[in-house]
Amino acid sequence: MMPGIVRSATLILILSILLLALPAADAAGPPSHSLLFKPWINGVSAAEPQMQVQRYDDDTYVVRQSILTNFEGPFLYVLFGSDRALLIDTGAGGLKVRPVIDRVIAEWAARHHRASVPLIVAHSHSHGDHHQGDAEFQDRPDTTVIGLYPKDVADFFKIADWPNQIVPYDLGGRALDIIPTPGHQSAHIMIFDRNTRLLFSGDSLGPYRLYIPMNEAKTYRDSIDRVAAFTREKHVSWILGAHIEMTSKPGELIPDEAPGHPDEHVLEISYSNLPELQSALHAMGDNLEQQAHRDFVIFPRPAREQQPFAPPTPTPTPTPK
Repeated sequence: MMPGIVRSATLILILSILLLALPAADAAGPPSHSLLFKPWINGVSAAEPQMQVQRYDDDTYVVRQSILTNFEGPFLYVLFGSDRALLIDTGAGGLKVRPVIDRVIAEWAARHHRASVPLIVAHSHSHGDHHQGDAEFQDRPDTTVIGLYPKDVADFFKIADWPNQIVPYDLGGRALDIIPTPGHQSAHIMIFDRNTRLLFSGDSLGPYRLYIPMNEAKTYRDSIDRVAAFTREKHVSWILGAHIEMTSKPGELIPDEAPGHPDEHVLEISYSNLPELQSALHAMGDNLEQQAHRDFVIFPRPAREQQPFAPPTPTPTPTPK
């Protein structure tokens, strides 16, 4: 054998031994988070913008509201189809949201040689930190703002059997599945995007406190069961929630209402967290207790009165005699 061939064979043997010595990838473990998004504004710098926009793909935008404007620091999502765009949530207040959303829509429209695109404003749910910007969109041309009660959501998306029915909603070449998920709040929904296989989870699952009123334990558990059953064979790519309230250390919460989030958890979590949450809820039953997991914290709250299905009927104004 020639000396060069011997050296090559030896090098290949050494490389093979080194590769075998490396730990095997855990097929059951979560996929890497490192390249999905750049670091989010986190309230640490006084110079950060009021809102930050990152593009997931050509038709999917993620927007974060600065913690400096509101400690909730919620995330908003803009999803584009060929016929219409969907905005999920309008922020927690303390700033103007519409200028940034209009800029995102204008950018997308210009790239697709469109003058405009109709906009649907929806909500993950009706807690105040997710709809404070609604008024900015009420008079926007070619825009529909969905109401805040379960009936408003059901009527718009044509959900005949709330909360048991999961319905499709087409943005035009982009089919979404609207999944009623009351429990955290009565009008809560999750949205599964068939194109990206992203699951937009609102406040029901993500790197934050999963607030569950004690009297809604079964409703919440049923909702998680509904989502898990529907998505089991959907090959969900990532779960994207509406907040970040954890550090990068597994199970560690950022102090409530903290003015900044140094060393913040990433936004996205892996699908494995859904069956993990489901199992934990079933193990607890209706006796919920605070329980920290790697990427979420179950956080029971005192019982509270829930929002009714439909808005109250306005009292007729008496006709003057």
